Amino acid sequence: MASYLQPTPHPSARILAGVRSLPPPPTAPLLPTRNAFAGRKAAAFRPARRFVLGLGASFWAQSMATSGAFGGKSFLASARPSSNVEQVLKNVEWPEQFPFKEEDFQRFDESSDSQFYEAPRFVTHIDDPAIAALTKFYSKVLPPSNSPGVSILDMCSSWISHYPAGYKQERIVGMGMNEEELKRNLVLTEYIIQDLNVNPKLPFEDNSFDVITNVVSVDYLSKPLDVFKEMSRILKPGGQAIMSFSNRCFWTKAISIWTSTGDTDHVLIVGSYFHYAGGFEPPQAVDISPNPGRSDPMYVVYSRKALTA
Repeated sequence: MASYLQPTPHPSARILAGVRSLPPPPTAPLLPTRNAFAGRKAAAFRPARRFVLGLGASFWAQSMATSGAFGGKSFLASARPSSNVEQVLKNVEWPEQFPFKEEDFQRFDESSDSQFYEAPRFVTHIDDPAIAALTKFYSKVLPPSNSPGVSILDMCSSWISHYPAGYKQERIVGMGMNEEELKRNLVLTEYIIQDLNVNPKLPFEDNSFDVITNVVSVDYLSKPLDVFKEMSRILKPGGQAIMSFSNRCFWTKAISIWTSTGDTDHVLIVGSYFHYAGGFEPPQAVDISPNPGRSDPMYVVYSRKALTA
């Protein structure tokens, strides 16, 4: 029996060609099996790397099978060193309106998140190779340690942020749900307890942060556009937001559109948050999965705040 208190991957079920879908645990009622693009107004389709919403799964599958964008090959998360995930957000033509509905952000367990996270969990939610890959990625993209005037927000933080060993800045703020976990996080200079699903308004001044990080928690945001708009507001012009995720989560607390789709869809979903929030440059994706097929996959979707409005 899968534990709701430990993030767990599940066997894949194909709903889109080239996408790994991970259903909820067998002890919970199945969430709707649908893809991120079904049941919406149809849009014109061009095969080459285009984000198309509104087409049924069968048409999408056929299009991907014949498209040069994915080479007509089946894709499993972390299946090969050169990942097609990195191509997903290139040359995207987004629909005019945000394509997801209110029910896409519902969760199987709508009880209080404060209650769910009340007990501290001093565990890691991805395996050691995935953690090492994320830390290595951070070492390349974060401002050098002890850079004057640099401020970082670690959103949805816990007892560890996976920054490089000994990493320090003048200000590193942790925002999370459990005070005991945040107190243990030695990289933080301060912390804030806040449930973003209740109050997505971030308690910071405009243009306050150089970097915002979020590790394996973007899938829990039930008001993602509100949060991403706030991220844009508090980032300094040119500041970077880095969303990283795997195929592990607390299934009862993840949003419906996440649990009913797979890794490639997740990249598109997070990319759409950046796009529709406004104020960001076109988002990019990178697959940093360390050991294809042998450890947890790890993906990053990131963007910078535009220098001009």
